[in-house]
Amino acid sequence: MQKAPVARRLGCNQARRLGPGARYPRETGPRLRGWNKLDDDHVTTDVTTLDVQSRFGALVERLDDCRRFTEALAAPLSAEDQTVQSMPDTSPTKWHRAHTTWFFETFLLQPHLAGYEAFDGHFGFLFNSYYEAVGDRHPRPDRGMVTRPGIVEIADYRRHVDEALATLLEAAGDDEPDRRDHLADLVELGINHEQQHQELLLMDIKHVLANNVYGPGYAVLDHEPLPEPGPAGWISVDGGLVEIGVEVSDRGFRFDNEEPRHRALLHPHRLADRLVTCGEWLEFMADGGYGEPRLWLSDGWYARAAQGWTAPLYWTKTDDEQWMIHTLTGRRPVDPHEPLCHVSFYEADAFATWAGARLPTEFEWEHAATDLRHGVGTLLDQATVDGTPVVSPSNELHPTGAGPAEAGVLRQLIGDCWEWTGSPYRPYPGYQVPDGAIGEYNGKFMINTMVLRGGCALTPNDHLRTTYRNFFHPHTRWHLSGVRLAAD
Repeated sequence: MQKAPVARRLGCNQARRLGPGARYPRETGPRLRGWNKLDDDHVTTDVTTLDVQSRFGALVERLDDCRRFTEALAAPLSAEDQTVQSMPDTSPTKWHRAHTTWFFETFLLQPHLAGYEAFDGHFGFLFNSYYEAVGDRHPRPDRGMVTRPGIVEIADYRRHVDEALATLLEAAGDDEPDRRDHLADLVELGINHEQQHQELLLMDIKHVLANNVYGPGYAVLDHEPLPEPGPAGWISVDGGLVEIGVEVSDRGFRFDNEEPRHRALLHPHRLADRLVTCGEWLEFMADGGYGEPRLWLSDGWYARAAQGWTAPLYWTKTDDEQWMIHTLTGRRPVDPHEPLCHVSFYEADAFATWAGARLPTEFEWEHAATDLRHGVGTLLDQATVDGTPVVSPSNELHPTGAGPAEAGVLRQLIGDCWEWTGSPYRPYPGYQVPDGAIGEYNGKFMINTMVLRGGCALTPNDHLRTTYRNFFHPHTRWHLSGVRLAAD
């Protein structure tokens, strides 16, 4: 297997859904067999156009692709790389590989495959993340202390679960439609859960490698200087009542925090037509932005002082006063024309105040993504050459330039950087926490966090929706978070 990540730049004006054709070498695990793939022309995000059996067959193929893609992303990393935990918020690569496997074992195999035997009785404790209803778990800050099982045992664990999933899903082909549809719902959830961890895997190993004094890269790619994107323009948006979220009765996949559909009142506002660039952030820094308390929220000012923030995460200055940035392709000079990323909500809010603007609300963002013309930046994509995962030369696993302005088009609204909004992460009116342990997936985190929208260069390209809500604590910075300005 070629040890390289898999990604490429998208240049279309809407998020693409990847068909189930990509394949990985046999060594990554067994094929989930029993269903022929649909032709790409028949793959659709609207599952109401598929009968239950076709939907199930397409999901089996997507599951196989998803599981293989995780292994392809981990392939460039040594056993030592995969064991390190560089801070409490991150997790070792091998933990991501094991946890996503534990998720399928716990929520699909143990309840639904008669006679299934767990691979290892200790793994439920080691690889449960935060599902208190399932049982006790290993402390999150100590995941890097788990040197055993090693990556070989984790590979065996994934293979064991994949084989059992193949058995379960083959048999489900003869099940009643209601049971098959229920299993399909769990498979879909498991796929989307693993895709989230694919992004986390890359976020976390970036933090690990950045802490190495030599600044090694996850992949070896050259950075080409980006063209000047031009000054940010403003797009005016009328106010009024708009529809937000997803109807509970809709068939397409979504997380429960996207429900229910409801109305939100928007006041007339303007949105910047591109993300803030590193060059603009350098102006903020040169103007004393990190040292001016009047720009900062109180909690943000104290977080800045406690953490010693003077620049975005992964920025360092050389002896000759040049700013460098650590990326997944190694350390290089900051490109003033690339999108600014790896800043906290507090930093984003301070910059917006300095610029005489504000951050958009999540409702302004979703309305724009639904009803206004917008462009798509870089997302994580799958590609193969002769059955082997490769990285497209046009992708750096990092945000790229906005491209030329187009009248009335919001550039980079999808992809490149998650966009901080000014909205706290709270339940929508009428939201109900799902029953059982799955109800712990989102609801209990709806406090003390802020919403981000739009996806980033590390988000799998078939994972996003315009209703998708990401969330992080306002002081965090290791995710690929950037800034789009709004104004009244």
